[in-house]
Amino acid sequence: MKRIVEIVPARPGWYARWQLTPDGTRCYPVSLWALVEESDGSGREVVGMDCIGQWPGADDNKAGAEFVRYLYQTPDSGVPEDADATPPGALREDGPRLQPMTAP
Repeated sequence: MKRIVEIVPARPGWYARWQLTPDGTRCYPVSLWALVEESDGSGREVVGMDCIGQWPGADDNKAGAEFVRYLYQTPDSGVPEDADATPPGALREDGPRLQPMTAP
């Protein structure tokens, strides 16, 4: 079992690329970076969680999605060509839905 040592927000421009089909990939913005270590302290690694809650090795990643790599693209150069254009709040199908509020 691994434990989280530290969490930091990801800066804009970081993406996680996933292989969805033999010929198709999809990128999602990385939301945060987590430093995780083995419970016995034998090894540490940094993993990025994307905006739909996936990270390499997670049990509940999208079915059939295989992590490819993280990539960085400067924000002023646009998004990767395989980036998902869906707003991040609508990406996770099984996650909570936030409802807009109006001021009283």
